[in-house]
Amino acid sequence: MAIVKSAIKRHKTSLIRNQRNRKRRSTMRTQIKNLRKLTDYESASKLLPEVISDIDKSAKARLIHKGTADRLKSRLSQFVERLRAGAKA
Repeated sequence: MAIVKSAIKRHKTSLIRNQRNRKRRSTMRTQIKNLRKLTDYESASKLLPEVISDIDKSAKARLIHKGTADRLKSRLSQFVERLRAGAKA
């Protein structure tokens, strides 16, 4: 354990940030899983903007890389479009 006062504060801060980041990452992953479970276009298209918002927030907080966020958003959008195409057929 740290002895210097500033090191103690940094340790506390890192624990708080770790907890906050873990919560954000967990929320994002859960939202993605919930979207991928859906089988109808209507509910998926309503949930997609919320999921994209969570992904953008995670990228802004540097929990995930910007390129990873873009890739996730693209793949989820394609998933929803495939649902729409399946609903038309």
